[in-house]
Amino acid sequence: MSEETKKLFEERLGRYQAAIALEPHDRIPIATGSNYFAEVYSGNTKQETIYDPDKWLQAEIKFCQDFPEVDVLRNNRVYGPLYDALNVKTYKLPGRDLPANTQFQFMEQDYMKEDEYDDLINDPPGFMIDILLPRILGELGNRGTGRSYIAMLKAGMAQAMFGGIMRNRGIVLEQQCGMPQPMAGFFLAPFDALADAMRGMTATFLDMFRQPDKVLAACDVLVQEMAHMALSVADPLKRYPIFVPLHKAIFMSPEQFDMFYWPSFKKVMEIIIDSGYNVRAYLEGDWGKHWHHMRELPKGRVLCDIDSQGDIHQAKKDLGGFQCIAGGVQDSMLILGTTDQVREHVRELCQTVGKGGGYIVSAGCSFPYDAKPENFRAMIDAVMEYGWHDKSIKAKPKAAPPVRTPEGLNPRRVMTPWDVKKTELGQIMGDENLIKKNWEQLETMAHTFMWQWTL
Repeated sequence: MSEETKKLFEERLGRYQAAIALEPHDRIPIATGSNYFAEVYSGNTKQETIYDPDKWLQAEIKFCQDFPEVDVLRNNRVYGPLYDALNVKTYKLPGRDLPANTQFQFMEQDYMKEDEYDDLINDPPGFMIDILLPRILGELGNRGTGRSYIAMLKAGMAQAMFGGIMRNRGIVLEQQCGMPQPMAGFFLAPFDALADAMRGMTATFLDMFRQPDKVLAACDVLVQEMAHMALSVADPLKRYPIFVPLHKAIFMSPEQFDMFYWPSFKKVMEIIIDSGYNVRAYLEGDWGKHWHHMRELPKGRVLCDIDSQGDIHQAKKDLGGFQCIAGGVQDSMLILGTTDQVREHVRELCQTVGKGGGYIVSAGCSFPYDAKPENFRAMIDAVMEYGWHDKSIKAKPKAAPPVRTPEGLNPRRVMTPWDVKKTELGQIMGDENLIKKNWEQLETMAHTFMWQWTL
């Protein structure tokens, strides 16, 4: 990486980190959330983006070159071959189940039945392996067949390939374009993990009335699984926040949210923050009746993306000075509006919501892929004219906090603990710790792979 590119990378990352931490920085960052606009702008179909990693990367490089003012960039998170290897039933993919230029779609069903809560509560790994995964991963439906074994082998290879693709992408964007990532690692609120790929929304909401104690117990069990999943795939240097999309809260009353959603979600957030990480939370839909809860978490540790249905000005009143917020540019304006309308709107955002810092210019949680390029340029130009706080400030990237085991995080429940494996091996002739370390690492990776299908 050249000195110039390194300087650009550190400038962007320092600005982004300072905004999240509510610390002084030179200008409002341009840090769009899920930016599917980049791939379309660069000429890719949705299918090419999830099936051709070279085209995906080249599209992002072009985007970075054409919009150098952007501070962080997030794009595709789905790798088609991995989903094909297992026949993942919870997703429809562009070019396979949908037209090539259509966004992927999540398909909910009650894959977990109403009488299976105790299976999840008493043995989460066993529940996943024996009950849930054979239902949501089509290739595992006929367990014990040669095809199911080969499917798992292919999935492991595809997962390794995707890991290499993501690692190479991060290196290229950093060293060639000076572009940081907006987040690394992921998890779900425990209630969402239950209501997305397990019970589905309809069944889970009925369970809130029919068997509320089981719902609460399941959410409590999922706290540990979500925390471990988040930490196992996060940036080891702790440069980037861990990502959480929040799905079902907007359909809940404040009383339901306070009882079923927030307590377990807060526990996961506290574990992650206590580990030294920040969180980037997509407050999907209108979170106005719930987002005040973010003030219960440590100050400057959560970046809250305010969706297009939310009121960014009210979010500033409620969360300003406590947590950083992002958003404010309506999807409809970026798609249908004029450059003058976008420019004037962003000017107003910079001078009101952006006043005093703690604000990032963006659309809703996902930047619309069908936005007009000229409107995206108008948004950027308005920030570059009106979004400055103090040009003399040069925020530097933060040093990684020390590694520590957070309070509230229990040892991970795994399928084959080391003590069991050690007994099976019998007498160990050499250094036990060398064998144990790698065994436990592989167990952790396998369980992360298993739990990612709740997303």
